[in-house]
Amino acid sequence: MVQLSLTTFLHFLPPAQNVMEQFNPGLRNLINLGKSYEKSVSAMTLAGKVYFDAVSKIGENAAVSPVSRELGVVLAEISEVHKKIFFELEENFKRFHKEIIAELERKTDMDVKYMTATFKRYQTEHKLKQDSLERSQSDLKKLRRKSQGKNVTKYEAKENECLEAVTTRQMEIQKFVADGCREALLEEKRRFCFLVDKHCIFSHQISMFHDKAKDMLTMQLPNWQDKCSDATKVPDSVMSMIEGLRTPVSITPQPSPPMDRYSRTNTDTVIPPPAPPLKANTSPLANMFSQDVPKPITVQQISDHNSGEEGSLPRSVSVSTGLNIVKRPKVRTIFPHTAESNDTLLSFDEGDIITLLIPEEKDGWLYGELEKSKQRGWFPSSYCRPYSEPVVSQLNGIAKPPFLGGGNPFATVKLRPTVTNDRSAPLI
Repeated sequence: MVQLSLTTFLHFLPPAQNVMEQFNPGLRNLINLGKSYEKSVSAMTLAGKVYFDAVSKIGENAAVSPVSRELGVVLAEISEVHKKIFFELEENFKRFHKEIIAELERKTDMDVKYMTATFKRYQTEHKLKQDSLERSQSDLKKLRRKSQGKNVTKYEAKENECLEAVTTRQMEIQKFVADGCREALLEEKRRFCFLVDKHCIFSHQISMFHDKAKDMLTMQLPNWQDKCSDATKVPDSVMSMIEGLRTPVSITPQPSPPMDRYSRTNTDTVIPPPAPPLKANTSPLANMFSQDVPKPITVQQISDHNSGEEGSLPRSVSVSTGLNIVKRPKVRTIFPHTAESNDTLLSFDEGDIITLLIPEEKDGWLYGELEKSKQRGWFPSSYCRPYSEPVVSQLNGIAKPPFLGGGNPFATVKLRPTVTNDRSAPLI
């Protein structure tokens, strides 16, 4: 009977040893692998975000081009959708760390202490019960030796009582071992159930993530593919611009200044040159009423004067006593342009009129004043075409301004020429 009790006790050891010597060490290794898994996914999402940021930057460059504007928008949308997918993936792995890795790490530390204490307590109780059983068995042996011979009837009652105690203690210890074995097996199953349940939850989250990513991509994909289905298709507005380039222009572009005169950004995008300061000029009213009629000033002379003094922005010049004012060249925009947050650039709509304050083109940029809002700034020269104002009525070969239509009441008054630096004029 003693041998049977020890054999039953040994049934408890495999489940307990499996948890302490295999499951918990394996769980610690699983935790370390899970952390490595998290780091690899984090590195992947970071690299993906950087990649699609670059895709978005290329899309911004394409959006500036009139022929590739739609494709630039598509690249920006692709970048945005993929970054949202990476964000969802990061959120899933945050839950993976919180609900699985952190929980396993916490429970493993607690489980080592719990299983060690539980096993020691079980061994102590088992030893006490085993010692009690062995004492009862020893007492039974002594009684049986004494009852031999003439004293059989004398010790018969005590022997029966001792035999009953041995049987009871043996049943108790067998029940104790059986209950311990059952509890140990259940403890083992609880740990595996916990592990399976947590990974089922994570699998469900990953499944939802893939479904959501699939919906986000399949919703936009047909539209994206449609935009790039025909590489030879050119927008009508661009075709109009190309046809307009076939028409000879009256303004000969000036040579661009050296590239190193202006700063560039890291992406080699040219920053428009700063607006030149305004210098003091002779007042156009100085010789208005002079008896000596000056020679007419040609447009070429004005252009030469501007190229000689780059910082000077001359105002209208009086070329005769009839105020025949040489006006600055104007252009009409054929594409809209948005300056966004850049204060040095000019925003306008298609068909707006812009007065050129600097007739020279600088690295593909012109500087002018928008007629409808009087705002000034740089704008791309390829976004506009030369514009000619309607011809005004002529009087004796001299253009007659509308405000002098009724004749000048002060035509006979003679004034001395006056020179002023005209400081009331607004700065360009």
